[in-house]
Amino acid sequence: MTAPTPASRAPSAAPVMPAIAALDLGTNNCRLLVARPQAGSFEVIDSFSRIVRLGEGLAASGWLRERAMARTIAALRVCARIMARHRVRDARCVATEACRRAVNGAEFLARVRRATGIELEVLAHEQEARLALLGCLPLIERSAGPALLVDIGGGSTEILWLDRSRSVPGGPHSVSLPIGVVALSEAFTSEPDPATFEAMVNHVGAAIDDARRLGIDLDRPPVQLIGTSGTITTLAAVYLDLRRYDRRKIDGLVLDRAAVAGVSQSLRDMSNAGRAAHPCIGPGRADLVVAGCAILESILRTWPATVLRVADRGLREGILQGLTGHTLEAALGDRPEAMAPVWQAHRLAVGGTPA
Repeated sequence: MTAPTPASRAPSAAPVMPAIAALDLGTNNCRLLVARPQAGSFEVIDSFSRIVRLGEGLAASGWLRERAMARTIAALRVCARIMARHRVRDARCVATEACRRAVNGAEFLARVRRATGIELEVLAHEQEARLALLGCLPLIERSAGPALLVDIGGGSTEILWLDRSRSVPGGPHSVSLPIGVVALSEAFTSEPDPATFEAMVNHVGAAIDDARRLGIDLDRPPVQLIGTSGTITTLAAVYLDLRRYDRRKIDGLVLDRAAVAGVSQSLRDMSNAGRAAHPCIGPGRADLVVAGCAILESILRTWPATVLRVADRGLREGILQGLTGHTLEAALGDRPEAMAPVWQAHRLAVGGTPA
């Protein structure tokens, strides 16, 4: 048989870029995105999310509980297997408020390393907020005016103010409230009556007042309010009356104040069992989403934006942007040359099976 001539051979396929990954271990969730870089961006090829409640009881005791750590390590083992299966080359695996706050946080990180091979990096509050902004930036209109990004987490709430209409030294400004849905629900209740819900809103409001005393200019009402968190996406899914969560219908959705208030009220009117039975809430969020509504209500009373834009994106997408060479400074046009990440991605060994 005659070998084909060079001219007759089929063109070789374009080289496949090695996969990258972003892992976000929060107070409530463990979430992973695996992506493949392409044309200065990325395409998500796999994902994983599990509610682990790492911060259960942390606000009261200051310690991570054994059962919570065991649940979390089990989820991280799954993440490690997914990354190994996709032969992930570079990953950034981060931990947030629970590991920042816990007395035994460093001990837990070492245990994770031994059990899974995953090297978790504890993010500072400002880093967390800026990465979330980088991930959400495509949803923020450049010329629409001041924007407020709100990330309601399990252990803290990150608030970031961006005003691209005027020069502000240091770029975006952020504050971190030491209140998230897990701690707030544990401190009050997951099924508040109207008076208790109002007390929850006021409790968050006091934390906002403390944060504003830092001198950060957050006094003007934002033209754009962007929300990224399980609370926000759950509100959007319930508003749309989805029988099954669909990110394509959620990401970028705009809700007016009346819609937000109406859905929040309907969630408060349900019992935990009723919320758990909802296909877009489930048992993992049923006892936390009302606390998230209280946090959002307090933010809306402080900064009365007319609409809320829902972001089913954030920290993990910001990490993936960083792994493909982008920075927030470059994206905002403050420092166009600042394209290389200033941190070192964790280069993963391929093919091993985690313990």
